[in-house]
Amino acid sequence: MIKQYLLSPGPTAVPERVMLRMAHPMIHHRTPQFSAVFAETRAMLVQVFQTAHDVLLLSSSGTGAMEASLANLCSPGDTIIYVNGGKFGERWGEIAGKYGVHAVEVKAEWGDAVTVVDIKAALAAHPQAKGVFVQASETSTTTDHPIREIAALTAGMDGCVTVVDAITALGVMDMPMDAWGLDVVISASQKAFMLPPGLAMIACSEKYRNIAASARCSRFYFDLETERRNQVKGKDTTAWTPATSLIVGLNEVLKMMLEEGLEQIYARHALMAEATRAGIAALGLAQVSRAPATSATAAYIPESIHGGDFVRFLRDKMGVTFAGGQGQLSGRIVRIAHLGYHDVFDVVTAISALEIALNRFRYPVDMGKGVAAAQAILVGRFPEA
Repeated sequence: MIKQYLLSPGPTAVPERVMLRMAHPMIHHRTPQFSAVFAETRAMLVQVFQTAHDVLLLSSSGTGAMEASLANLCSPGDTIIYVNGGKFGERWGEIAGKYGVHAVEVKAEWGDAVTVVDIKAALAAHPQAKGVFVQASETSTTTDHPIREIAALTAGMDGCVTVVDAITALGVMDMPMDAWGLDVVISASQKAFMLPPGLAMIACSEKYRNIAASARCSRFYFDLETERRNQVKGKDTTAWTPATSLIVGLNEVLKMMLEEGLEQIYARHALMAEATRAGIAALGLAQVSRAPATSATAAYIPESIHGGDFVRFLRDKMGVTFAGGQGQLSGRIVRIAHLGYHDVFDVVTAISALEIALNRFRYPVDMGKGVAAAQAILVGRFPEA
């Protein structure tokens, strides 16, 4: 037997309490019983999003909500600006192309955050742009982008909004939607919300909705106004068949999150991130990101080791699932998550596994050095006896 540890940046581990709730007998989705759960869940979601706007639930992956955010805003021939700083930033451009929308790319080197100067220049060159589309945290490089500063640029533009993919950021770091002026915030179930994949969430500002009212891109399943009319308080249902079990699970997750407290959640994630980075640095591995995310850390694997082989060995021989690289970083890096149902001893396990795997690939490593560096930070999680 090899015990399994899921330490990838999505999907993440599901708490036992949530699995037990999801194991309850199935209820019908067109009943008062389900509507009560649905309404309570959406009321808790607005607290996590930190918004007065509706948070809509979509039965899809996070990419579905990304597509919805563009399709409901634009008409064919419109222009958007998007940040391409990794594999998920690329996706904005790919989605736009499918809808006949002109996508202006603002390139950031993989591992770098986009600069506000570059966004400002793109907006000046393309004042007709309907929106700036950006990741809060680019998961492929574990890099955070300056979403608050970008939103400040579009705040004074009547016809332009800021659309944020916060799939790997919401519930990890403090990013208040309304206070920061974010027009659209997107998330999904399999990251900090500690659920299996298959559920997306999206909140939109009044400004976004006003601009979107004239949008002519075709949509059916992802028509946000259709969903809004069904999900509003009093109706408390969905336009189409919902992911019932995931919504029940989300209800339990949100209770856990609010019991812990948002500030405490952000502090825990920040500590786990700091400790993971310290452990990696102590082993002499270079980080990929120059603007590291709180959700996960990517590190370059020694050149003598193929990253794909390294990640497979950890998963198949040691029972520890990290993530490898994507796109131009394929075979070169390992990505270690520290989000969601994640605490002190998950970090200790991650760094210890990294040391053992390096040793098994005959890379010289001072066993325990990385763990000790992480522990020196993690000890602050507990009071003195």
